Amino acid sequence: MTRQPDQPDQSAPFPPPDEPDQYDAMGAEYAEHTASNIVNAHYDRPAVLALAGDVTGRRVLDVGCAAGHLSALLIERGAASVTGIDASAQMVRLAGEHCGDSGRFHHADLAAPLDFLPDASFDLVTASLVLHYLEDWSGPLAELRRVLRPGGALVMSVHHPGEDWHWFERPDYFRTERVTDTWTVAGRPRTVRFYRRPLGAAFNALRDAGFTVDRLEEPMPRPEAREQDPAWFDLLSTAPRFLYFRALRPGPGL
Repeated sequence: MTRQPDQPDQSAPFPPPDEPDQYDAMGAEYAEHTASNIVNAHYDRPAVLALAGDVTGRRVLDVGCAAGHLSALLIERGAASVTGIDASAQMVRLAGEHCGDSGRFHHADLAAPLDFLPDASFDLVTASLVLHYLEDWSGPLAELRRVLRPGGALVMSVHHPGEDWHWFERPDYFRTERVTDTWTVAGRPRTVRFYRRPLGAAFNALRDAGFTVDRLEEPMPRPEAREQDPAWFDLLSTAPRFLYFRALRPGPGL
């Protein structure tokens, strides 16, 4: 992977990370890539599901649903309903194809109010690897708290602050800044942008939005991932990659 800080004087900058272009361009290739690769299938999604717990009979909002791989697992595990949102129209279309009539998927920007979702209409919100594409978390987290019932949970994964600071070789850990990364998807380089921030900024954003952080996790990959990709298994087992929060909307008396 090529990692570098943003260069503000670039003559032809890439689309901002809160615009869907970067994932619309990847389309089905990205959907296939994330279906079974070690990072998504054997590390991120299992960690999100472990923090979500038993979803039987629960109403779930899958934020940044992408091609619907996590949504499909939530449906399979007995969720009463699964609603997915994503800023990429292409991803929303693919999620609908993947999950069929078992889920409802909407083209929506998390940086804007989610007015089409009623207050307290979900028991669980999952947000897998999406919030780091936004510079300001205050509005989005307030909206996610609004649509959760009292006592409901937000389970989210983001890039690990220590990993981004180290691998991008940034001089100031405590700065929130946009960075550029290049991934290989279907054998081709794909450039994306997102924001890195210190752990305190992430934790405080949840607190300021009215959440109570219940769990903070730095998970291990599933054991079967060793056979699929030994090098990545060793990396994920010895260095931080993503960071996981389970945050609760306090109920009455809490």
